Amino acid sequence: MSDASKPLPSLANALSAAKQTKNSPAPGSPPATALPPTERDLAAAGHQAQDGGSGQPGQPSRPPVPLAQDFGYPDDWLHINSLDLEAQGVARKADGKVVFVDGALPFEWVTVQVNRKKNTWEAATLMAVHRESSQRVTPGCPHFGLHAGACGGCKMQHLDATAQVAMKQRVLEDNLWHLGKVKPGTLWRPIQGPTWGYRYRARLSVRYVIKKGVVLIGFHERKSRYVADMSVCPVLPPHVSAMLLPLRALIASMDARDTLPQIELACGDDVTALVLRHLEPLSATDKDRLRAFAVAHPSVQWWMQPKGPDTVQLLDAPTPDSAELAYALPDFGIRMPFKPTDFTQVNPHINRVLVSRALRLLDAQRHERVIDWFCGLGNFTLPIATQAGQVLGIEGSAALVARSKENLERNKASAHVSVELCATDFVARNLFDMTPAMLLADGRADKWLVDPPREGAFALSKALADIHQQRLRQAGLATAPTPDDGDTPEQPAADVTIPPGWEPPRRIVYVSCNPATLARDAGLLVHRGGYRCVGSGVVNMFPHTAHVESMAVFEWEGLR
Repeated sequence: MSDASKPLPSLANALSAAKQTKNSPAPGSPPATALPPTERDLAAAGHQAQDGGSGQPGQPSRPPVPLAQDFGYPDDWLHINSLDLEAQGVARKADGKVVFVDGALPFEWVTVQVNRKKNTWEAATLMAVHRESSQRVTPGCPHFGLHAGACGGCKMQHLDATAQVAMKQRVLEDNLWHLGKVKPGTLWRPIQGPTWGYRYRARLSVRYVIKKGVVLIGFHERKSRYVADMSVCPVLPPHVSAMLLPLRALIASMDARDTLPQIELACGDDVTALVLRHLEPLSATDKDRLRAFAVAHPSVQWWMQPKGPDTVQLLDAPTPDSAELAYALPDFGIRMPFKPTDFTQVNPHINRVLVSRALRLLDAQRHERVIDWFCGLGNFTLPIATQAGQVLGIEGSAALVARSKENLERNKASAHVSVELCATDFVARNLFDMTPAMLLADGRADKWLVDPPREGAFALSKALADIHQQRLRQAGLATAPTPDDGDTPEQPAADVTIPPGWEPPRRIVYVSCNPATLARDAGLLVHRGGYRCVGSGVVNMFPHTAHVESMAVFEWEGLR
């Protein structure tokens, strides 16, 4: 990655900019997601730069990218230079206008159909590929594509799985640098797992199409509110994919078929929970149909949801020999029961590797205290408790905190735990309102694990950075420049009473599902919090999608 490289925009940012008024400032340049260019592409770009790239006096400069006219190709051919964050090909015309092309891959020559035009960009759909990328592959799902009715659940099945990971790694690198001005000391090898049959959680839409007399169950069509006509889904577990057509037949046979909008899927190690959202009470006959389906598919466990998520309950009360919805973390002897609407990772194969990698990086010792921020069910907290001396899990949801405490007690009493769990507690707190005073009240911790939602951990990172800046001022050391948002400089945080002996965590392991918010928080930790980013890498939690999961480790450098 070149420090001086200027990232191409993404369509999402272009759409956002289009909504701004003409007098409003344009949003900052978003990160590039280009795959590394080949030598031939670099040579072509260099040829253009020498052959008029600087433009003639009074004329706009030509972009240093391959253009059809330089190769004797038809004028309407476009060269795809990179991918944006939505997995769309990005090209530039001779006048510099950016074109986002659905279905195109880097280094391909294509023709397109433009669907939307703005002054500086266009959105288009792929019509033909004239020079194909070596990374283009045949999609593994018959419902994937650009055709009418295509499923919108995946965006990248046409790109080789290894190249998908390379693209995601580039997304992470570019976000860290362009948004946070942070360069990790080490880029780790990506964490990868199965690319098919991995999706153990999904929200499947249900639609009874009266005119056709059929029931559709699956994801929405590409860029549409309609439900795709799916018979299989290779990213779902094979036994769930095989159930799609039987589920359609089941719903079609029910009296309430036109008031059943959704089935939420949550697979555990032994149970496949299906949460049926129903707008009206189900008849006894319909409930019997659900029971018969569960008998025919022994792993299925039906849950009913008449209203919000808090109304979810089992169709029938469990018996002593009923299987439990749960997943195991065998490396730590931990078993995690959960409810189907609780947050758990979509990909259990990767989750096991992710937890093991995170704990190796954390390297908690029996004399250390660790805080697990945004702890959820205790996915990281309980494994940490097998290694640390004391653990505190903090989560915004009181319901998840209650479930975490239940899981703690069950694992303490379970023969699954081969190592004694240390003193562990869970508390509920709104972590998006974190302040330095609140942070100090939680006491000193040797290490942190942070696993926030997509919004990131800005308040937490800022509170830690504000405390560091206060300590620098009190020690008479140089502080970081006060951030300026372009209008009104931000006022320094008010000083707080720092308890004697309090120190920031020496190490922070940050697990992220959004590279942009990770980069923002990394910038705070590195430039104002006294930390350095010692390493980072991607976690391919969602193969064939543009979703980027990642991890980074920060080490405190002391007061200086």
